[in-house]
Amino acid sequence: MDETVRFLTRHGYVVLGAWVFAEQLGLPVPSVPLLLAAGALAGAGQMHLASVVALAVATAMAADGIWYELGRKQGGKVLNLLCRIALEPDSCVRRTEEVFARNGSRALVFAKLVPGLSVAAPPMAGMFGMRVGRFLLFDGAGALVWAGGFAGLGYVFSRELERVARAVLGMGAGLMALAVAGLAAYILGKYLQRQRFLRKLRIARITPEELQRKQEAGENLVVIDLRHSMDFEADPGVIPGAMRVSPEEFEQRHEEIPRDRDIILYCT
Repeated sequence: MDETVRFLTRHGYVVLGAWVFAEQLGLPVPSVPLLLAAGALAGAGQMHLASVVALAVATAMAADGIWYELGRKQGGKVLNLLCRIALEPDSCVRRTEEVFARNGSRALVFAKLVPGLSVAAPPMAGMFGMRVGRFLLFDGAGALVWAGGFAGLGYVFSRELERVARAVLGMGAGLMALAVAGLAAYILGKYLQRQRFLRKLRIARITPEELQRKQEAGENLVVIDLRHSMDFEADPGVIPGAMRVSPEEFEQRHEEIPRDRDIILYCT
């Protein structure tokens, strides 16, 4: 235990900064346990609480700034990148759009407290033209709430967390191996679930070129634009002849869709 404490005391800031930065870039490495541990060490006098919070805020904002610039310069292309590194990109992107539509820039204040929104919120802010100063203000506030909240909890309950840590370390490397195996199984399960979904999707998928050929051949098709309103504002172009129906309106307007011909749906 003493060697572990000395290691965390000597290298804790570097580990914490790297871990937070990696998580905010989208890697599946949750940093909340590390923030709690750093807060507990601060409560025991081994680290400084203000330095822990400041470092976590700075590294989180650095990663968020990268995503913001990607969203601002690359627009919708950044969503493809999110899809490659996130475990549940479709739901987190859609959820972020809905949160931004309801709350605007204030969504950045609590985005880090909601799983999935932390990575998607900064590029979304860039995509929809939020000013840099406003982004930094609200993103910084959100990072402070997130880092200060969890590190503060660790600080307040430092004695209880220290007892838990001693018990965990006393269980040896077997527990660590079990935790790593559990995390690996979770990631693998999410990956396989997504691959099954994509395989089903490909069966019923039509490429843009195939749709163009069908339209040029005069086939009687119904094309429906299901993009979220924020996606539409960012890229208002539509497929010729497409019916514009937002996902929120679909249940109310489904009777407007003809049932006597092929229906082509498309979104982001």
